[in-house]
Amino acid sequence: MNMYMKWKKDSYYDSIEHIHYSVQLKPIIALKNCIVRDPNGCIPISAVSKRGLELDVPMKVARFMRQYPSIFEEFTGPEYNLPWFRLTPEVAEIDRDEKRVYEECREDLRSRLRKMILMTREHVLPLKIIQGMQWYLGLPSDFLQHPEQILDESFRFVEMEDGLKGLALESGEKIYSVMERNAMKSGFYSGGPMEAIEFPFFPSKGLRLRRKIENWLNEFQKLPYISPYDYFSNLDPNSDIADKRLVGVLHELLSLFVEHSAERKKLFCLKKYFGLPQKVHRAFERHPHMFYLSFRNKTCTVILKEAYSNKSAIEKHPLLRVRKKYIKLMKKSEVILRNRRVNNRFSNSNAKLDIDSNDLDEKGHEMSSCSLEQVA
Repeated sequence: MNMYMKWKKDSYYDSIEHIHYSVQLKPIIALKNCIVRDPNGCIPISAVSKRGLELDVPMKVARFMRQYPSIFEEFTGPEYNLPWFRLTPEVAEIDRDEKRVYEECREDLRSRLRKMILMTREHVLPLKIIQGMQWYLGLPSDFLQHPEQILDESFRFVEMEDGLKGLALESGEKIYSVMERNAMKSGFYSGGPMEAIEFPFFPSKGLRLRRKIENWLNEFQKLPYISPYDYFSNLDPNSDIADKRLVGVLHELLSLFVEHSAERKKLFCLKKYFGLPQKVHRAFERHPHMFYLSFRNKTCTVILKEAYSNKSAIEKHPLLRVRKKYIKLMKKSEVILRNRRVNNRFSNSNAKLDIDSNDLDEKGHEMSSCSLEQVA
């Protein structure tokens, strides 16, 4: 049945800082890593000025870095008076904390990558797709250059069709999704096949459902739950059960991500490998009680509501704490730049007052001279 619900703006989800700052944070981390990798701990702007597209920088790289003085410290280089950049002590400390998380939470990060691959049709993903999902999974930026820091012997690199290189896994032990684990804890699920599990709904305030839609949702909840990790090729893609599997896959994917959110267009790239329908966007339109679509930052971001409405239901990503520290520094940059603008205006005003005062003095002197001449 073609059911769609009206989108309703929700200020709560639109105001989650670490989701909406993530767009700017990604290129900041990329530039930070370029500086960290340099043996001198600093780089000339020429080292990154032409890599803006590669690093997802939305403007000229130098201008972008100057927007974050609490992160990037600018100084004049040893040759040709070129601008150079190094990290501030505050961001260098956060970088060390980030490295500790990668070291101590290696198994957690490996598990998230493993689950994502095991949700695919053939248990294999092209490396280019994994690279596109690295930010969301919280993998190190140089993961594909140094895979041994995360992968173990259960992963293997393979050649795929169209000459693509991929990362594959053999299906082994049974993996339970977040939905299944939570249902087991609540006693509503025994782990058997074709059991019904109801999705948790979190309606936005003021959103009323027509009786027809409400009845459809009730019937949808009674359908069997197909785990994202179970074989699905035998499902009729036009059936309601296939629709429920689609919702389950999206729920599980977002539960693996650092912010439990992702740009909608990035999720569309997964359709071929996850067995998702061509019009996967309809799942978000049909289920606004589960997914919120935010249109901030001139893009469409899908947010898993459960992660922010029932914080005990989904495990926090270990990297989230570190990203929040970076965002705090980003906000500090906003204060620094605002204070600079105020100080510049104040300085300009004082300079103008001095000029005006000098003009008055000169005019007064000229008038006095004229008066003396007239008297004479």
